[in-house]
Amino acid sequence: MIERRQCRTSEEMDREKLNGTAKKRWKWVIVLALIGILLATGYWWRYMRDRVSTDDAYVRADSASISSRIPGSIAEVHVDNDDWVHKGQELIELDPTDKEVKAEEISASLKQIEAQLSFTEVNLRLTDRQTKEQVDAATAQMKEAGQARKQAGHRVEELRKMRNGSLAEFENAKKNYERSERLFRTGTGSESDVDAKRTLYEKAEAAVKAMDQRIAAAGASVAGETEKVDRSIANLNAAKASRLRVEMARYKLAELKAQHSEIEAKLKQAGLNISYCKIKAPISGYIAQKSIQVGDWVQPGQPLFAIVPLGRIYVEANFKETQLENIRLGQPAVMKADVYPDYTYHGKVVGIRAGTGAAFALLPPENATGNWIKVVQRVPVRIEINNPLPPNYPLRLGLSLKVTVNTSDKSGRQLVSDVRETQ
Repeated sequence: MIERRQCRTSEEMDREKLNGTAKKRWKWVIVLALIGILLATGYWWRYMRDRVSTDDAYVRADSASISSRIPGSIAEVHVDNDDWVHKGQELIELDPTDKEVKAEEISASLKQIEAQLSFTEVNLRLTDRQTKEQVDAATAQMKEAGQARKQAGHRVEELRKMRNGSLAEFENAKKNYERSERLFRTGTGSESDVDAKRTLYEKAEAAVKAMDQRIAAAGASVAGETEKVDRSIANLNAAKASRLRVEMARYKLAELKAQHSEIEAKLKQAGLNISYCKIKAPISGYIAQKSIQVGDWVQPGQPLFAIVPLGRIYVEANFKETQLENIRLGQPAVMKADVYPDYTYHGKVVGIRAGTGAAFALLPPENATGNWIKVVQRVPVRIEINNPLPPNYPLRLGLSLKVTVNTSDKSGRQLVSDVRETQ
């Protein structure tokens, strides 16, 4: 009995030791779990609480699409894919032969119109001088004829006044003659007195007739001068009508000047077309997407290749609309490219797009339909890289990145300020 009790006691002691060890292990597990939770909470609070991330981010750049302004055949190509070109460098040369021929043709037309302009200007000056002299001469002739007619009219008036005096003398002489003749018939007058009165009467009558002839001659002179006046008026009207040739010449000159300006513009455009035969780089960058060869015929606006300015690339991160609440301009961002998983790029937020990507799609969604399903939209956020890219870690268009933005500083704006607000 004593041995059994001792054996049971040892077994109980071993069991108690095992239970104590198990309890200690659970305590350490709980403690370690609590420490892990605290560390994870601290890490989230310190490093993840004010950060938003997305892997829907890509490298972008404001590349230039190179095309021709004029149709033509490619004569020379000076670049190839992946070549570096600087701004203003000649890239392609089109065959300028047909453009040069067109320019020479327009230049010949310009010389011809210039000759016509010179002739028309000289003819205008000559016609203007001649017609002006004709108008001046006709005006002077009309004034002279008018003055002569006026003087003739005055002469007629004077002769008529003189005739009235002669007529009064004639009437008086006639009365004296008739009275003396009556007296002679009654025997109270003498024959000599009758003869004297008859002489005076005949003389007065002759004077009146002579005055009538002078008046008639003066009236004829007035009629002649009137005819001269009418003739001079007709000449003046004809001279004034001839002045219309001056107006016609001026309109012709204006028309030629307009044609001259039009041909000058065409010649200038022909010169521009010749200069367009040499296609130059609008920006500096690398050649990409080249698909042309010498001899190809190109059309205006046809894409020939692109110039990618890898020195001015940026990142476009498409964040969910639920992540935009705390994103502000100027907030720092870190980026990891899939091509360089061990290298971190640093940048800052410089722009938040004014609409979602779906809003600017070629075929935007029609949400006002019966079969509507809500989809979280994404808004592009532009991020500029702070420092120049290292030579060992260059980025290219379209590469994928993971972007994380630190939103702890919320003092910035969500929209770029209006220019008018800064003035």
